[in-house]
Amino acid sequence: MQNTSQIYSFEFFPPKTADGLAKLEHTSRVLANLKPRFFSVTFGAGGSTRDLTCEVVVDIHEKSGIEVAPHISCISSTQENIREMLQAYQEKGINHLVALRGDMPSGMAEAGEFRHANELVEFIRAETGDHFHIEVAAYPEYHPQSISPDRDLANFKRKVEAGANSAITQYFYNADAYFHFVERCEQAGIHLPIVPGIMPITNYHQLARFSDACGAEIPRWIRKRLESFGENLEAIRNFGEDVVTALCARLLENGAPGLHFYTLNRAEPALAIWKNLGLSPDQ
Repeated sequence: MQNTSQIYSFEFFPPKTADGLAKLEHTSRVLANLKPRFFSVTFGAGGSTRDLTCEVVVDIHEKSGIEVAPHISCISSTQENIREMLQAYQEKGINHLVALRGDMPSGMAEAGEFRHANELVEFIRAETGDHFHIEVAAYPEYHPQSISPDRDLANFKRKVEAGANSAITQYFYNADAYFHFVERCEQAGIHLPIVPGIMPITNYHQLARFSDACGAEIPRWIRKRLESFGENLEAIRNFGEDVVTALCARLLENGAPGLHFYTLNRAEPALAIWKNLGLSPDQ
């Protein structure tokens, strides 16, 4: 059964079509039955879906009754448009945010008025005090642009000291990388919940593309098994479900404060893992 002190959450992206919106509404409705702590909603590189993110956040919040945390990014942002966004979310009863540096769109040379996520966190705190619970990103396998592990940890510590309440990690498949990262944080005096990001495995080629872009390692034994299934999507899903369930079980058994599922707007893969873990009765 679910431990109510733990933090479980599910991440969505804002779809751009009517069919996509209908699919997301179904997904959020199914996952709301699990009573997660919150949902989060991303936006595209450079804030390319910022307005749509706001619409989706408010809609899911009102229909599901679940707390929803919109992503806010430094890229292409100014103090003025961030201030307007914070005010809009406050007026709509949103009190949870995910503050990120964000991905730089191709061809963009300057990030905007905020260069790093800690600057964004500082600004949100200065503007709104303690109204928002602020999540930040963490990278157990290190940010792909990080110069060194020590520099990466220092960057994370700056975000925490700026006022972050908790963190969500990039997804990974090596539990030891997570435990090592958490241990280094504790040694550095960083004390806040660091929730593992979980990516269900349903499509090998898509996963490989995501992982190459974000620096998340697919261990060789997993990669080779996935490659061996070819285009057999059912075998990939079954193997992926077993691998990710075992990963989540190990994380929770060894003290992880919860799980954050990257759903890609699909309920079934995350729901299957949730049920395998015995976190809730069958729906």
